[in-house]
Amino acid sequence: MPSASARKDAVPRPGGHRKRPPRPDLRALRAELPESAESVVAGYERHLSLERGLSPHTVRAYVGDVVSLLAFVTVGEGDRPARSFEDLDVTQLRAWLAGQRSDGAGRTTLARRAAAARTFTAWAHRTGLLKSDPGGRLAAPRAHRTLPGVLRAEQADALMDASAKGAAERDPVALRDRALVELLYATGIRVSELCGLDIGSVDFSRRVVSVVGKGDKERTVPFGVPAAEALTAWLEDGRPALAGETPGPALFLGVRGKRLDPRAARRVVHEAVAAVPGATDMGPHGLRHSAATHLLEGGADLRSVQELLGHATLATTQLYTHVTVDRLKAIHDRAHPRA
Repeated sequence: MPSASARKDAVPRPGGHRKRPPRPDLRALRAELPESAESVVAGYERHLSLERGLSPHTVRAYVGDVVSLLAFVTVGEGDRPARSFEDLDVTQLRAWLAGQRSDGAGRTTLARRAAAARTFTAWAHRTGLLKSDPGGRLAAPRAHRTLPGVLRAEQADALMDASAKGAAERDPVALRDRALVELLYATGIRVSELCGLDIGSVDFSRRVVSVVGKGDKERTVPFGVPAAEALTAWLEDGRPALAGETPGPALFLGVRGKRLDPRAARRVVHEAVAAVPGATDMGPHGLRHSAATHLLEGGADLRSVQELLGHATLATTQLYTHVTVDRLKAIHDRAHPRA
């Protein structure tokens, strides 16, 4: 669960987004679980972390959904009796999701939680904790596949120009912020991947960065001359001022000399984009989508963009990279025999 200070620092999103329901206190829910159910949660947590090698963030999300499910089943509330974990069936799974929907969860959230439940029950059945797999019979509404905001090419240029002007005075934080924005847009990497970079992850001779993505999969992503210049200025003039007496290997640092936190990186991007006239409010994910879109509009093929973004499937890349109508028409005019 995010801290109160983290929620306070979150950047508000403009527009008519529906107010999210309050998040349950998962730590309190987990503390209420019977010992047998807590043992199951701990075993699943070890499986996700050690056997599947998922990131801490992903493990927390999966475990949080399982805690919510098992609290619903084993603790009981009102007229709903408490049951043992071994009695978990598809009826209870559906009732749990129905309760989530009544509390205001959207289609995307319900789809994610249903998928988390199916993954969990499959593991529990495979390891002998459940006699059958009730999740195999669970259906959920399809998530709405929506595209995040995207910068136009000229807005991206304006963003980079503004970041460069901000760093002209050689202030360490401004140098860091310029390098951060340039690298995010140049590579399209995730904010968690950016914050996980070490100095040794960057190869200036080849202008590539080695990124460890989801599932601990490593990929190499190129970046251009502007990003290289911004990184060089940060490493030479900015980072030493923030590193303190015992600098670690992290490429990007916070003001206290520690590895930069993703929340802080998101704030940097939101504030930088806010300075661009007419630009849609966005964070690092918006820059990732913008980079992919501009690559595609510049002639990159979809599979190359998939490799750069680190997507496991092409279908995911198709969500993040949309082709403009003008580009589709140009391809049609060039390639179709009856154009």
